[in-house]
Amino acid sequence: MLERKDGSAWAMVGPGLAMLLAALGTSAANVALPDIAADLGASVHRVQWVVIGYLLALTVAAVEAGRLGDRFGHRRMLLAGVALFAVAAGLAAAAPTLQILVAARIMQGAGAALMMVLPLALLRGAVAPARLGQAMGVMGTMSAIGTALGPSLGGLILAGAGWRAMFVALATAGGAALALLTGLPKQARSPAARVPPAYGATVVFALAVSAYALAMTAGGVLALPALAAAIGLGLVFRQLDRHAAAPLLPREELADPVLRASLAMNAIVGAVMMTTLVVGPFYLIQGLGLNALQVGLVMSAGPVLSALSGVPAGRIVDRLGAPAVIRLALLAMIIGAVGLAGLPGWLGLAGYLVSIAVLTPAYQMFLAANTTQSMCRAGEARRGAVSGLLGLSRNLGLITGAALMGAVFASAAVGGAAVGMQVTFGLAAGLLILARLFAGVHAQERDHPA
Repeated sequence: MLERKDGSAWAMVGPGLAMLLAALGTSAANVALPDIAADLGASVHRVQWVVIGYLLALTVAAVEAGRLGDRFGHRRMLLAGVALFAVAAGLAAAAPTLQILVAARIMQGAGAALMMVLPLALLRGAVAPARLGQAMGVMGTMSAIGTALGPSLGGLILAGAGWRAMFVALATAGGAALALLTGLPKQARSPAARVPPAYGATVVFALAVSAYALAMTAGGVLALPALAAAIGLGLVFRQLDRHAAAPLLPREELADPVLRASLAMNAIVGAVMMTTLVVGPFYLIQGLGLNALQVGLVMSAGPVLSALSGVPAGRIVDRLGAPAVIRLALLAMIIGAVGLAGLPGWLGLAGYLVSIAVLTPAYQMFLAANTTQSMCRAGEARRGAVSGLLGLSRNLGLITGAALMGAVFASAAVGGAAVGMQVTFGLAAGLLILARLFAGVHAQERDHPA
């Protein structure tokens, strides 16, 4: 059982529910898009912004969420995030037009950023150091459960009461999470709260991340200009943040080569895991001839395994130490990616499932270990900022994986779905080998510090 430093096991409940709801908000809305389009008279292209707006706000707000937690208290800002999430869900349920619905979803995504980032920082101070890996494993499990439950729970509510009821359910669950979180002990404000934030740098940062997301998702003639804009805005942000009294990015922590390696690995692993979600359905249909129901059942294997392996992964981290588990997990992920490149063509569906059964638990091991290592190296006043950096690197990896790896599969699949699978996951294995090289930075760390 997980314990708080004062012995209470309830330290996990509210943060865990917040993490689960943020993940639910990401995946549940996808199944409602056809109903929303029909009800509000919107095109498929326009209604996609119900999902895109949420994800974009979640990505852009990740680092700012951590900084706000450091300035005003992780508990206080997590409560604000859950309240914003719940209110925005209520507004989405009552939205008369698509424009208002998208605006509500952007608000909800901003609240979800606080809900995804701050539980990690909050638990770093609430859970005994010897149990921190297990705590991070539980958070990974809650996120995986939310992602896995989203489509099925959303579909169930849609069938019975319609898409508006789905947002009512999210608002109600947000209220329950808010009640649980109020029981956590209050925190003193950090001295950094007295330093005024650099609003200009924050705006430029948001624009840079938005431009990068547009470059990765828009395609066509917009991709290169958007990428150029992202790079230019990133350079401007670097100069502004460098001279800010309260920088958005934690300077001391980013000077740590271990943390920089952790962020790079986090982005690479996120890209590879998104590849399984984007490429998998196409291969299962085109390469193995499965129908939509069968694809749904097969694709649920990954999230289910992820949810089951989160807590055991955290215990392994506590026992062996984060650096060793990171290296072990990446090695297993490389084996899983190589398996996806070759085994389905040889063993069919069984080969696909065996490879996923290796890759997904290894991912949870990596997630628990890498998060534990990063949070332990964060200064006490910058835990939220470091947690935000982890969220940002993961989200940018997800966006990159969806766009670039999807494009690789589409190009290679001209020679057949099996060829596309081999090329795409051969590249994924190469990226994981690169991440394993980054893990060499951790080699001199005997264990994560207490």
